[in-house]
Amino acid sequence: MADGRDTRSPISAAEVVLLCWNVAGRVRVLARQLERVVELAPDLVCLQEVSRSTAPIWRSGLIEHGFSHVLMAEAAAGARPGRLSVLTAARDPLSPVEIAGLPWSERALAACHRGVEYVNLHSPISASPGLVKVLTHEGIHAHLAGRGGPRVLCGDLNTPRREHANGEVWTFARTKTGRLREERGERWDRAELALIKGLQRHGFRDAFRERHGPAVREISWKWARWDGGYRLDHLIVSAEVGVDDVRYLHEWRIEGLSDHSPLLARITRAGSLAPS
Repeated sequence: MADGRDTRSPISAAEVVLLCWNVAGRVRVLARQLERVVELAPDLVCLQEVSRSTAPIWRSGLIEHGFSHVLMAEAAAGARPGRLSVLTAARDPLSPVEIAGLPWSERALAACHRGVEYVNLHSPISASPGLVKVLTHEGIHAHLAGRGGPRVLCGDLNTPRREHANGEVWTFARTKTGRLREERGERWDRAELALIKGLQRHGFRDAFRERHGPAVREISWKWARWDGGYRLDHLIVSAEVGVDDVRYLHEWRIEGLSDHSPLLARITRAGSLAPS
């Protein structure tokens, strides 16, 4: 499974293999990206940074290979559509769920799959205008915290800046030394923490940290010109959802298919839960 090939043992209908990946809007390697996704044979695919030019290719390619249910987030009526969006595809039916109040609605998509709500998110970067990133994190937190039933948040959350072995995290509201940046402030800090830490009081867990512990250091995005990077891609799950396995497929990033490593997870007990 670590090398991106489908080496899974048979699974029950109650388990869902999820592939979550920021594909970086790349055109030249899209055929290879699609090939890898198809070879892996997941049940559910959540993609970020699908562009207007790559969306038709992703949609038709996934449908051709058995992902007959494809949803893509759209810009709000009257809003100028952004260049990038998110796409969710599955072999089983998907029921869209509305997320209210987001500044860029094309960056998040919620859908119910086998009784579990999956929120596929591509958070705006910190350099986005105004409080777009803050409002996005606040909106997604309100959506997840205000609902019941099994829920999963996955995608490129563009945070945190640093994770410590004691479980503390620093957001991009802080400098590399941990000082709160005056131009961003406490609201920005709370907003980024809202998805990584703030959902814990509502029963959510960081699935990767739960399985691998706080001391494991992995990055899912790497700077092109130096060895540093961040773990920006996450799987946050509610108390009703079990995760049997979760890992990053770093080989796909190292190969140059994207600047992000895909996140691969085995979601358990999903099939036995009623829709929220």
